[in-house]
Amino acid sequence: MRIKFYTIKKKTLCLVFAVLLGLSTVISMAVIKTSSMPKPEYTIVIDAGHGGKDGGAVGKTSGVTENELNLLYAETLKDLCERYGFGVVMTRNDLNGLYSPLASNKKRSDMEARQKIIEDSDADLVISVHMNAFPLASSRGAHVFYGLGNESGKELAQSIQTFLYESFEYAKSLPNEGDFFILNCTPLPGALVEFGFLSNPEEEQLLLTESYRKDMCYAVLCGILQFFEM
Repeated sequence: MRIKFYTIKKKTLCLVFAVLLGLSTVISMAVIKTSSMPKPEYTIVIDAGHGGKDGGAVGKTSGVTENELNLLYAETLKDLCERYGFGVVMTRNDLNGLYSPLASNKKRSDMEARQKIIEDSDADLVISVHMNAFPLASSRGAHVFYGLGNESGKELAQSIQTFLYESFEYAKSLPNEGDFFILNCTPLPGALVEFGFLSNPEEEQLLLTESYRKDMCYAVLCGILQFFEM
């Protein structure tokens, strides 16, 4: 049975993460003692969706853009992944888009630039960070998608969705296949994570808080760890 309130879930989640963080500290100390940093066993591309002229969804009450929040969540996830020894490649590190200023189709230019980063990264998987929106304000809950016909992506998405579902009220129970360029442009396992709905005022306020952001990113990290059977 799922715990009904986020505050209760958060306590349980924090206990799990405290153990993980303790192990991370021990690992980090051991790494520091070595003369050189070993090459990460796995590399992850973290894609902060949207950027520049493409602001994405807009918060119903705060006016925050998806572009801004995506970058914050991507940076938080990056920090967590690096603490566990993953190599991380970011598709963007600021609020700008990746499109060429001269491109007539900036969306296409932006997505092709992201594809090039993925291809050049020698990565093992891709996580694309997004926020959702829907005309019906009652819609809410984290939802994960995988690329068309990508079975390894489906496994990754299922792993992440399971941790989100068990940790956060309203999170969907199952991931869905999605026709997204960022997932379909590569054979790598990939997951597009819609962390929540900016069109739902209550969820919007949660998404804006640092503690909620960190807890959600921890859940995604746990899904990645389980996918790699770590």
